[in-house]
Amino acid sequence: MDVALLISRWGLLAVLLGSLLEGETVLVLAGFAAHRGYLDFAQVVAVAWLGAVLGDQFWFWLGRRHGRTFLARWPKQTTAIRRALRLIERHPARSVLFMRFAWGLRIALPVAMGMSGLPHGRFLLLNGLSAMLWAPAIAGAGWLFGDVLVRHLGDLARVEHWAALALVLLVLAVHLVERRWARRRTARDADRD
Repeated sequence: MDVALLISRWGLLAVLLGSLLEGETVLVLAGFAAHRGYLDFAQVVAVAWLGAVLGDQFWFWLGRRHGRTFLARWPKQTTAIRRALRLIERHPARSVLFMRFAWGLRIALPVAMGMSGLPHGRFLLLNGLSAMLWAPAIAGAGWLFGDVLVRHLGDLARVEHWAALALVLLVLAVHLVERRWARRRTARDADRD
């Protein structure tokens, strides 16, 4: 099967599904695919925006409706959500605007925001603005990666599959390191509590 055809056909769906969760890996790869001409960059950003807003609205609703039950069911998230609640109480607007860039708290923050007194309408507005910052920035990183490869490697068609693999491995490595740091922070915070 032709990889370009698969990306063209299913790429935006992958961006939507990836953006409903944390989505950076999928969005960076979609930005790279847009640079190579397999996807339209504006569509990638729009779909990522939609997925990010919908995903965080779900987590906010879950926190508002079932926050205490959520904590009881997933006790590992308790420390992260407590940290998120303290942050939200001090800086509510900034917390929403920059929540997508707070790795390790990406699900905990919207759940905590739902558990806080933050009004739903304000969260929706700030959530949309936050996604407007996040989607082009992360997709743009993938685009720039493709641009750097073209400048330094010339004919990218010969190595684009290897470049995509390298990008996936780099993003996965960053994600794994981030998760390790988040676990250490969670363990350290649990020791303090």
